[in-house]
Amino acid sequence: MLGHVDHGKTSLTKALTGKWTDTHSEEIKRGISIRLGYADTNIYFCQKCNWHSLSEKCPKCGGKGVLKRRVSFLDAPGHETLMTTVLSASSIMDGALLLIAANEACPQPQTAEHLMILNIAKIKNIVVVQTKIDLVTKEQAKAHYNSIKEFLKGSVAENAPIIPVVANYGINVDAVVDAIERTIPTPKRDASLPPLMLVSRSFDINRPGAQINTLKGGVLGGSLVQGTIRKGEKVLIRPGMETPKKGVKEIECKVESLMCEGGPLEAAAPGGLIAVGTSLDPDITKADTMAGCVIGRPGAMPETKADLSFEYHLLERADFDNPPLKVAEPIVINVNTATGIGVVANMKKGIALVKLKKPLCAAPGSTVALSRRVGQRWRLAGWGKTV
Repeated sequence: MLGHVDHGKTSLTKALTGKWTDTHSEEIKRGISIRLGYADTNIYFCQKCNWHSLSEKCPKCGGKGVLKRRVSFLDAPGHETLMTTVLSASSIMDGALLLIAANEACPQPQTAEHLMILNIAKIKNIVVVQTKIDLVTKEQAKAHYNSIKEFLKGSVAENAPIIPVVANYGINVDAVVDAIERTIPTPKRDASLPPLMLVSRSFDINRPGAQINTLKGGVLGGSLVQGTIRKGEKVLIRPGMETPKKGVKEIECKVESLMCEGGPLEAAAPGGLIAVGTSLDPDITKADTMAGCVIGRPGAMPETKADLSFEYHLLERADFDNPPLKVAEPIVINVNTATGIGVVANMKKGIALVKLKKPLCAAPGSTVALSRRVGQRWRLAGWGKTV
């Protein structure tokens, strides 16, 4: 779920899944998404109507549909100051819903930046959702639709379907579901490869005051991009945890449990969102401290790097000057689900070497997004591939 702040991403997530993903106190207080929200839903198919919906009973003919697949949604924050969270989310997306509110001019600043992210990540399976059409007239909705078409020209979303909805009343939500099923196919993944999971959240699930003998290990949440993880096996986490004397240290632990929103699992295959219960001290994993890590098997996963080299390309930005990178310039980089702060140490033939404040784990060929300081803010400035 991508789009400008307050364009209805969380409302549409609830309409699709029944779950309101803004659960943290600060999100509820401010009325905006700050962390990535997660929710799953089942999609059913009615052969008689050739139509997809959220219920086993077809809303068109009343017949019985068959379960087609289970889909995981990430509700990404739209606020400008939370763009690194969106960049992290892009690394585990197979497709995207780009939401554009009909009661505001198109494009809004973060609508444009989110489309840049989709272009950088080369995510071509996109459904555009025109939200809040109940707040404008029919003529205004049509004019706004035409402005969306103009905005999407030349981008990865140029030929994406545009679905008008009123999420709070469930109007046209089934049309969004049908468009998702027809536009965003399940990619082919190789379950025989060594497992590799990108961690986007980490938790301590124990309640305050819990007895020692009832404590459960730390939980890591994210997406398995290849291979299979099984309950009971040992895994390696990189780059791992920060230590006072030795810096960042990789961790080996046991998979104590596996969970998806539908319930516990004995094994997890690639795709969707899962939670991995571990044998780790929950103090290590609380408050997303392990977000950005990679889980895999010892000897079969990317190396941890303190210096990162990547071939980069700067974006043409009309809203600020975006000159070539300079040695000693501070930048923020996003690789997979990791966000890192670094300083440009060397520049050579379009390849930048960045010394990172904290090491991260990235395989060669991983997509990198870079942000640079413009005034008092970090702004998306370019992209590249690790070498």
